[in-house]
Amino acid sequence: MEITFTDKKLEKLANDDRKMVRVMGQIRATLLRRRLTQLANAETLEDVRNLPGNYHELSQNRKGQWGCDLDQPYRLVFTPMERPIPVNNSGQYIWLEIAGVEIIEIINYHKEQ
Repeated sequence: MEITFTDKKLEKLANDDRKMVRVMGQIRATLLRRRLTQLANAETLEDVRNLPGNYHELSQNRKGQWGCDLDQPYRLVFTPMERPIPVNNSGQYIWLEIAGVEIIEIINYHKEQ
């Protein structure tokens, strides 16, 4: 799957393992590398749906975004590259048709509420 980043600073961080460990700590850096590898190795978002990491659709003010677990309470948040996001007749997102993601941020989004 194709991966892009909305933020150049986050992209640089994600491409420098030593810097990742220095800025985030070993545990979060290891999990971030694992999630990025899972996404890169997938053909579509459906391929990661049931992998460890709890890939899930977000709701409310984050509808249209996805998240996956890093170290608690932090999540990697991303959106599909497809515009509009593919949906079925019931309005559910079609994970199988999403072949690229854009990484938005690493955040504790539960703190926002």
